Amino acid sequence: MASDTGVWVLGGYQSDFARNLAREGRDVSDLTREVVDGTLGSAGLDGSQIDVVHVGNAFGQLFTGQGQLGAMPATVRPDLWGVPASRHEAACASGSIAILAAMADLRAGNYDSALVLGVEVEKTVASEAAAGYLAAAAWVGREGEGATFVWPHLFSDIADEYDRRYGLDDAHLRAIATLNLANARRNPNAQTRGWTVPDLADADDATNPVVEGRLRRFDCSQVTDGGAGVVLVSDAWRRDHPSAAVAPLARVTGWGHRTVGLGLRQKLDRDRDDPYVLPHVRAAVADAWRRAGVDLDDLDGLETHDCFTPSEYLAIDHIGLTGPGESWKAIENGDIEIGGRLPINPSGGLIGGGHPVGASGVRMLLDAVRQVSGTAGDYQVDGARTFGTLNFGGSTATTVSLVVGAPA
Repeated sequence: MASDTGVWVLGGYQSDFARNLAREGRDVSDLTREVVDGTLGSAGLDGSQIDVVHVGNAFGQLFTGQGQLGAMPATVRPDLWGVPASRHEAACASGSIAILAAMADLRAGNYDSALVLGVEVEKTVASEAAAGYLAAAAWVGREGEGATFVWPHLFSDIADEYDRRYGLDDAHLRAIATLNLANARRNPNAQTRGWTVPDLADADDATNPVVEGRLRRFDCSQVTDGGAGVVLVSDAWRRDHPSAAVAPLARVTGWGHRTVGLGLRQKLDRDRDDPYVLPHVRAAVADAWRRAGVDLDDLDGLETHDCFTPSEYLAIDHIGLTGPGESWKAIENGDIEIGGRLPINPSGGLIGGGHPVGASGVRMLLDAVRQVSGTAGDYQVDGARTFGTLNFGGSTATTVSLVVGAPA
């Protein structure tokens, strides 16, 4: 059993997810430098005060040709030279796995301060080539065959499974997209904040075209360039730095992590008799809440993985906001809106905010921290003190949930 060592978030940074780095003549090293500098600046530290670095990145070699990204922070920041560092890959959960690795280091007492980054540069190729690269996180050669866009195809299958078990009105998927795109307009770093979006309830094949199956353009998150970072410190670090210039913004109070097989059909067939479509997702959330000592009613909001609208539909019932198959009730009741029972993705999430794959888990944590520290700006949830995250890798093959609380 892990120790009771606390893990605190000292600072964080997010790049502007609307940018196209290739058009700016910049690459992954430039993005890494920006995120490292911004994150350390927010925490009031320099690289010499960091004990270990963890980098989340999913597809670096494919989109940019650059591997060995654990060494990139030291490459662009001389005061990180010699600091232990590693890269973590778990598809869309890469950033969350980097966070868990840093937390394990701190809780074990191996180190007292950690810099965690998530970086991804994806706008280097055309959309179909990008879809091919991203498909590497599916079960290659075993699923998605014949689909132009593998991930919309697979998440359409999840929607179909809900429809088979419980019934599903696509209007509820459009409502999720509408809400997250509207929330993104409040977020100065959101990819779609300046987009003109049609009324999705009335959109047709021209304004909201089909991508795969029952999913349409605005049901999907975007190809995104971006990065995010946080500095995590231990209780020991806080004791040794009583006069630190920057006070912690939040404490990570709970975590859950479950891994299952790559194949979506594997998962659906294995759990076909369970009331929850993907019960390991519910188990990861339950683990995080148990460790944090909270339940649903203690949470003030959730940043969740809406890579596609069915993934948020899944999150709603799997966290227990409704019964199995009844996510539509929370959508219709306004429960997931800012001001509702449990605001979900006030940042705009992945659909509205953007989805640089290796960075999304870190970005979710940072937005949860902003909420509980009262620094979320125009998308602040009033009075937020406890916030959760739920991050998926692949078709939920890797699932990570975190809980953060306001500092005492």
